[in-house]
Amino acid sequence: MRFLKWLIALMTFGVLAWGATKEEEVDDWDYNATEMLEDSYNGKGVVMPAVVSSIAPAPMMEASRAMSKTIGFSVGGAKDTNNFFENIKNGYLPKLSSITYEGQFYSHYFDTGIGLGECKALFCPSYSKAVAKNIFTDENEYYLSVGLNSGVKESDFVRKKLNLVVVLDISGSMGSRFDSYYYDSMGKKQHANSDKSKMQIANRSIVEMIKHLKNEDRLGVVLFDDRAYSAKPLREIAKSNMKMIEKHILDLQERGGTNWSEGYAKGVELFSKVELNDRAYENRIIFITDAMPNSGELSQEGLFGMAKGATQKGIYTTFIGVGVDFNNDLVEYVSKTKGANYFSIHSDKEFRKVLATEFEYMVTPLVFDLKLNLKSSGYKIVDVYGSPNANKSTGSLMEIDTLFPSKSSNEKVKGGVVLLKLEKTSNASDIELEVSYSNREGKSFETRQSITFEGKEARYDNSGIAKAILVSNYVSLMKNWLLDARAGCNDKVEYLVHKPEFAKRHCISGPENMPYYQYVSEWEKKSCKLSVSEGYHNLLSLFRKHFATQMEQLDDKSLKEELKVLDYLIKSSKQSDDWEFKQ
Repeated sequence: MRFLKWLIALMTFGVLAWGATKEEEVDDWDYNATEMLEDSYNGKGVVMPAVVSSIAPAPMMEASRAMSKTIGFSVGGAKDTNNFFENIKNGYLPKLSSITYEGQFYSHYFDTGIGLGECKALFCPSYSKAVAKNIFTDENEYYLSVGLNSGVKESDFVRKKLNLVVVLDISGSMGSRFDSYYYDSMGKKQHANSDKSKMQIANRSIVEMIKHLKNEDRLGVVLFDDRAYSAKPLREIAKSNMKMIEKHILDLQERGGTNWSEGYAKGVELFSKVELNDRAYENRIIFITDAMPNSGELSQEGLFGMAKGATQKGIYTTFIGVGVDFNNDLVEYVSKTKGANYFSIHSDKEFRKVLATEFEYMVTPLVFDLKLNLKSSGYKIVDVYGSPNANKSTGSLMEIDTLFPSKSSNEKVKGGVVLLKLEKTSNASDIELEVSYSNREGKSFETRQSITFEGKEARYDNSGIAKAILVSNYVSLMKNWLLDARAGCNDKVEYLVHKPEFAKRHCISGPENMPYYQYVSEWEKKSCKLSVSEGYHNLLSLFRKHFATQMEQLDDKSLKEELKVLDYLIKSSKQSDDWEFKQ
């Protein structure tokens, strides 16, 4: 009898415990499209749900397997150039910021000198030198690459627990096809196949992303159109009914206008329920949009100022752009803030591949406020390739806000270089390099190294700097082509020069040096048809020969993607203009 009572009590306890567990896994979704729409018609304020995310690495372990490879680093900002390639593939002229140096670098692995010396620190910069011939001017150019290495073992890398807030754009433009321009329809809503609309791709991508969250992570969701709506409060994954949350996300549909600021503010608001200074957690907003706001977002009162303010609170931001008409310009501007990065996606399958290998890294910035001071009476910095903060880096100083962990393979690091173009000012050859940076806890570190820049003939210290120069020259040419091509489409440029000497001077140079760069605007535009002038046909053909030769010498098949684009653009050259450039 006593045993029977014990068995009944045990069964009762089990049922209660099971019920309590089930009650903890709540469906806390708090957004109803019909109710919200009725409220908006009644003049009530409506705010979409914001997503709160916190991602950070756990303390790195001292002991590790001797054979375990280390991670490397890549800079913040753009993590791909997918939007550039997708526009070309669909017959559109890409936007100027759709291709960046750091984004293109992140498509490749670089020899960063990992094996040259033992690294036990969080960050171990290495330096490589090169003298290269400019193919347009035949002049010597001097380069210095900074290899972004780390002593952290890949087997020891573990991110911190995460407070993650997803802020999702559900405005009307998200209902358009991912392979077309919303404003081609004069602002009218485009009806698309659900499998190809930006909204559906975004919804499925979020579902794929939250599958990477762990039980102790917290997730919140915010939605926004012309208002913002809190859809899901910040709650532990273990206490949320994730199957129902995924279903709610997949059911979301587009509507209304676009108010980035209100959506972002609501996302930040979700963090008020957690302790931002808890070192066990990382705090991150993942902002998903087709990026069609107004230019006022660049003000201190707009999204740009809000993202900087959130950073000061320890909340970092990842932007994810959807569709070929994704406006990279604003996102590139905002992503220059500390701890920020951005990706562009055009299918949920594509994003799933990124998440499979990148999620832990994309949410875990490790190095901040990196500064390189170059002391030399013989050289000075004139250009920096591979950092969104390139405009802050001239003369003797290079500045980078954030480094994110990155994969390494065969002693090469994905996106693991920053390239400095130097100007020779005298015959002095000694260079002293001072690097300072801080870790996640705000502790500062410094390193010093001296190098000697000798020789006047073309030479490269290693394949890494040779590849970095080749890829950066490719990006410069693409950006200058876009700057000229887009000048006659949508943008009204008053100052435009088409002369051979102008081409020689600028084709492998940053477009920011162009005298009419300031006149180019990228807000809310219709598409531009892909076009290549006769002048650029000649330039692309010349550069293509050089690129193919270098690719063969480097024996690097990953460069075939750039070569395919060059071939496609050369074949697309039909339009003539007054630019005649001869070799």
